[in-house]
Formats: sequence, structure tokens, C-alpha cells
Amino acid sequence: MSNSPWERAQKLVQNAAALAETSPHLLAALLVSDRTVEVSIPVEMDDGSQRVFHGYRVQHNNILGAYKGGIRYHESVDMEEVKALAFLMTMKCAVINIPFGGGKGGVRVDPKKLSARELEELTREFTRKLSLVIGPTLDVPAPDVNTNPEIMRWIADEYKKTVSSQKPIIGSAEQHPEAVVTGKPLDAGGSEGRTEATGLGGSYALQAFFKEHGEDIRDKTVAVQGFGNVGRWAAESLQKMGAKIAAVSDSRGGIYIPDGIPDIAAVYKCKKASGLVAGCYCIGSVCDQASSEEVLRPAGRMCDIKNREKMRGHNITPEEILTLPVDILVPAALEDSLTAGNAEKVQAKYILELANSPTTEEADAIFEKRGVTIIPDILANAGGVLVSYFEWYQNMHGERWSKSDVFEKLHASVETAVTEVFRTAKDKRISSRTAAYVVALRRLSSSANPAPFRHR
Repeated sequence: MSNSPWERAQKLVQNAAALAETSPHLLAALLVSDRTVEVSIPVEMDDGSQRVFHGYRVQHNNILGAYKGGIRYHESVDMEEVKALAFLMTMKCAVINIPFGGGKGGVRVDPKKLSARELEELTREFTRKLSLVIGPTLDVPAPDVNTNPEIMRWIADEYKKTVSSQKPIIGSAEQHPEAVVTGKPLDAGGSEGRTEATGLGGSYALQAFFKEHGEDIRDKTVAVQGFGNVGRWAAESLQKMGAKIAAVSDSRGGIYIPDGIPDIAAVYKCKKASGLVAGCYCIGSVCDQASSEEVLRPAGRMCDIKNREKMRGHNITPEEILTLPVDILVPAALEDSLTAGNAEKVQAKYILELANSPTTEEADAIFEKRGVTIIPDILANAGGVLVSYFEWYQNMHGERWSKSDVFEKLHASVETAVTEVFRTAKDKRISSRTAAYVVALRRLSSSANPAPFRHR
């Protein structure tokens, strides 16, 4: 079995194509990308030296609408990874039923090693290089790994400047240049609810799954691998629904409290203060701040190293969180967390894939054989692109929606998609992952332009 992200993506759509009665022409189109772009990004560093970074943008397919997908800054970014992620975006937009196609981008860089000025210059130069292949009705980027609303603000600003200077070339400036990118700060045209969207949408997907199967999410135990923005909001939302969050982790370790973490928000605040989850055993406003036996004491905070004992907690590694005795596992970190090497040890009965491609092909086969239910990535984490669509729509139509309005639309759309996917899985006796692709392929087959999103 191949663990090449792009080859796995192609195999997934090929397996679902016959079940969805996909035409050979459409299948052939989906097995390649419409366009791949690779650019050099020269940046003058703070010390006066010059460095050249490599940037990528892949536009996979635009049958349903403008290409849509995030931009990540990471040392591992390469063309194959970006191609696979762009393909997943095509499927994700189709399964959640929004008029966007799939795109993805990235820069091979460790942003933590750049100053704020260097990061901004990198972003603006990358935007200038992409300016002729992105736009509000052509290709709409968004945040991804190691990018954020401020970086999206720089992209929108630089795009507007560049398009204005290119008027003789492209004919006319865009009417709504701020709509070139989503995930912007509110004061730059961003949408309420975008920060929470992916994690919250995942919790709605899990809730809808249990509702469809006549089960209750309350008191089910949950482990969240990847306690960043997505994992944090998923954990907080699931806790409010009555689930018991037993464990959370980041790349350096985590905490496990079998009786449940009392306050997820407090743990996240502790993590932001100390830089890591390990040791964040919080009772009220007082948290342990420890990594193994070392106690970290950020200025202005009290530390009680006995909290872990009082809460009967355990320090865990990023690998151990995957095999804890919980009902629900939420991989919310990077790709390929669940592999042939650990799949047999996973004790969770349900897996909510908030990361993109967290499960290898071998692990997928093991889980299917063992009867583990997966809410697949293109369904589970589609809340992010759904609210990105809401932001784009608001920008294009000069509207501003309230957070409650955004969340109501998010909830309704996710519930509809989950119901369709799992009923398809039941009717055809196929895995939920294959069913998600069948639903997506049917939408791609039925129309080049799906019905506009209906909002109340």
C-alpha cells in the first residue's frame, strides 16, 4: 500500500467512482490538477543577507466554482503534499455542498525562525508572484498550518495593490479585492465565527453522527491529539455538549485525566502562557506548569505541583494519546498520525478526523476490519471551508452576519452533510470514507454550478 498522499488521494476517488457512477471524463479530470504553480520568493533578511524560499499553489479542479484552499508555512511543504491537499479540498467543498473547487498552497519555511518583518515580506512577495492566478472569482486562499488572520490581511492588502498596478494587463481592478482571501481579521473583512469554525464544525459532525444513530454524545470520553486552534475549539464545544474530555496533547506531550478535564478553556490559557500542554493540570485559576518533573513558573502565575495528584492525572506523550481507553479519538494535528504501527492499539470506537489525512491507507484497512467508525476528514473538518465561504459571500455582497447566524448556518449544513454521508454508507454497505467520496462525486457529476447556498 502507498503512503504517498497524492497516490492515496487518487486511489480514494477511483474506488468511489464506480459506486457513484462517475463518468470516465470526470474521473480523468479529477485524477490530475488543473494547474500547478511553483515560485521563488527572494527575501532580504534582517542581517542584510538574501534568502530564496520555494512557494507552491495547486489548483486542482473548479467544476463547482473558484478554487479554494489554505496556505501553509512549514518546512515539509512540497508539491506532492500540496497536490494531495488541493484534491481533498475539491472533495471537501463538494461534500459540504458549497460552490467552490479545490486549491492549496504553501511555502517551505519554518516561520518561527523569521522575524515579523521577514515573515511579512515573504508573504507579500509570495502574493505578488501569485497575483495573476488568484482572485475573488478565480482562486481564494485561506489560513492553514502556521498561517493566521494577520498573514491573510497582508495577502489581501498586497493583492489589492498589485491588481491596481496591473490594470492595463488584466483589464480592470477587482470590485471586491478583499474577497481574494478568507480568514481575515474582522476589521479587514473577516467573518464572525471563522476562528472556531473547523473545531466547532467537527463537534457538530460528531453530534449529528450520534443523532443519526440514536446515540447520545453525553458522557462519552474523548482524547484530542493536537491542542491548537482546531483541537481547542472542538474540545470546548464537545465538553459543552456533555462529552468528557479525558486527554489533550500537543507536539511535545499532553495530559490525561480519566475522570475528565474540568475546564478546557483554562488548560488552553495555561498552554498559551507556558508554551506547552504538559503539566497544565488546572484547578480554578491555578495550574501546574510542568514538563515531566520540571516546574515552569511564568511571571505572575502561581504553580501548584500537586494538582496532578489531586486530579489523578498522568503526563502522556503525543504517541500515547492515540491509544488511550476512550470512546472518541480526535486527531487534530498533521497527516499520518494513525498508521499500521499503532492502529491495532487504538482503543477508541470512533475517530473524528479534524486533521487532513491523519490515517494512512494501512490503518484505514485495520480500522474497517475492527469495526472502528471514522468521521472522515473531508466531512469532519469541512466547517472551516464552509465558514470561509460565508466570509467570501459576505465580502462579495457587502453583508455582515452575526456569530449566532454563522453558527446556525454551520450547524445546519454540517448536519445535512453528515446525514447524507452515513445514510449512503448504510445503503451501499460501504465505509464512511468511501461514502463521503460517493456523495462528493455525485455533486461534481450533477452540475458544474450547484444550487446557491440558501441562507436565512
